[in-house]
Order: sequence, then C-alpha cells, then structure tokens
Amino acid sequence: MTTATRGGGRFPEPYRGDGGANLADILERVLDKGVVIAGDIRINLLDIELLTIKLRLIVASIDKAKEMGIDWWEDDPALSSGARRKELARENAELRERLAALEEAPRGSGRSGRRGGQGG
Repeated sequence: MTTATRGGGRFPEPYRGDGGANLADILERVLDKGVVIAGDIRINLLDIELLTIKLRLIVASIDKAKEMGIDWWEDDPALSSGARRKELARENAELRERLAALEEAPRGSGRSGRRGGQGG
C-alpha cells in the first residue's frame, strides 16, 4: 500500500510485520536447517602462491550440528567443563602411574639418597 503526500507523490506504508517473517522466524529457520559459507582466499605473486586461507563457516543449532556429526566443543577443555574434568582425570592417572614407578625403582641405583651433593 502507498500513502499520498502533499506534493502528490506516494510513499510506501511503513512495515507492520503482519504476514512477513520477523527476525526470530528467520533465525529459527537458519538454526534448524543450518547454513554453510565456504570460501578460499589465495594470494599469488608471479604464479607463486604466497598465502592460502580456507574459510568454512557453519551456522546451525547445537542439535543440528550433532546430527551432522559435529561435536568438537564437547572434547575441548576450554569450552566444556566435562572435557576439562576428563583431561584432569587423565593427567591425575598419569601422574599416579609415574609416582608408583618412581616408588618401585630400586634406591641404590648409583644415585645418592641425599640432596645437595654432600658425600658420606
């Protein structure tokens, strides 16, 4: 629809949003279906490739990403508290194994039990 002005020209009606898609609907569709943006940037000088940047961007909901097999954030300690706990548990087990190996090692294997280099 258009409205008349004093000079006889016409301007479109302001957007009212009834019947059209609003931002929430568009965002819901994008997250539900997912969007992939891919591109390569190459910088050459005299047919010598100096730099190549490969860009891959996926915009999707977490559920959709998991459905596609993308779940790297679950194993990243910086992004997941569960992954951080797993990493700490693994590190703790490794340190316990090393400590047990050191405690089992024979004490008289050429090294003095004293520190500071003092002889007997």
